[in-house]
Amino acid sequence: MSNPLQILCEDHYDWLCQWWRRRLDHGDEAADLAHDTILRILRKPDEVSGLRQPRAYLTTIARGLLNDHWRRRSLERAWLEAVAALPFEVDASPESLLAVQQALQQLDRLLSGLAPQAREVFVLSQLEGLSYAQIAARTGLSDRTVKRYMAQGFEICLTLMEQ
Repeated sequence: MSNPLQILCEDHYDWLCQWWRRRLDHGDEAADLAHDTILRILRKPDEVSGLRQPRAYLTTIARGLLNDHWRRRSLERAWLEAVAALPFEVDASPESLLAVQQALQQLDRLLSGLAPQAREVFVLSQLEGLSYAQIAARTGLSDRTVKRYMAQGFEICLTLMEQ
């Protein structure tokens, strides 16, 4: 007899792949993220038994992964732009480039502890270079809220520097 987790994966995997393909432009990437979604479910097998709306459950997990995916992509884009903006004379060694990339990944992990809107504010400021007023206008937040979110982001950065 099949267990609920196996049934969920077998019955809805194709649907999940389609869900990812509609949101991404690359089929291989969609398959990878569908696989990641299944892995997340495997980490919480107790939540699967008794599901009444398995696709809603899968969608909730996939949306979280999609947010992580776009945030990671934004960081990668900012990283590539920063490297491209280096003067030609600067010849960074592969080791130093790897160290910077690892620091960015660590910062990303730390920022994942922020509320999504606070993380967005911090990324808009630090990676896209928007002013607090521009961020407030773009997000519809008050200047005070933008400043509070930025303080939370900088507190996380200080934590990273102390490690």
